Amino acid sequence: MNTPKAAASPFDLHNALVEKLGLAIAEGNLAAHSILRLDELEAQHSVSRSVIREATRVLSSKGMLESRRRLGTVVQPEESWNLYDPQVIRWRLASAKRLEQLQALNELRGAIEPQAARLAAERASWDAGSDLVSQAARLWAAGQRGDQEEFLRLDIEFHAAVLQASGNLMFSQLHNLVAEVLTGRSAHGLMPNLPNHEALQLHVDVASAIQRGETAAAHAAMSRIVEQSSEEMRHIWSSSHETDGGPLALDGAQSV
Repeated sequence: MNTPKAAASPFDLHNALVEKLGLAIAEGNLAAHSILRLDELEAQHSVSRSVIREATRVLSSKGMLESRRRLGTVVQPEESWNLYDPQVIRWRLASAKRLEQLQALNELRGAIEPQAARLAAERASWDAGSDLVSQAARLWAAGQRGDQEEFLRLDIEFHAAVLQASGNLMFSQLHNLVAEVLTGRSAHGLMPNLPNHEALQLHVDVASAIQRGETAAAHAAMSRIVEQSSEEMRHIWSSSHETDGGPLALDGAQSV
């Protein structure tokens, strides 16, 4: 006897609708300045008006929608969105503009992370530097084993630790943004399968320079990590589009 499935909760329906609408806006299927009719959304997605209202409220808080008197709910242009919101980043990465989004995020990383590494070399305690060296060693080991899931987790932790070690709380709070860049590259096939020896060494160099208080060396090594990431994404993207638009799947060197 088949057990009937439980009805989806309003919370689940709301989350699902936020995802659908957010992706549609990021992809451009719901064009900027177009007007969303709540009754049409209710019929199209088979959800209640309260679910529609809550979903549009969330998207409005991210700058993607705006309620206007006598017009209704209006889709906002990209420059109005909260581009630092992790969900907005994920939606943009899932769109056809993902390489453009990743490049923009990498340019931001290039402005922030090398300076964070420099500050960490000035400010971090010996113990904090030692912890970074240990993290870099674990990252190296995971890369050598080919453990991609562990490698990604440790890479995210390493970059977050450098931001935190900078002693600048505003830098530290950008760790989610960096995590989305690294996760997005992996999720969308913009990282090859095997780790790049130079990239792994650069992480060791960053950690060692921070531990020794060598500000210029920490800045230079982190700058090169970000540069490698941009170069690699462009290479993989170009290569994949030379194979009749097939899925991204390269064996090669992975920078992190």
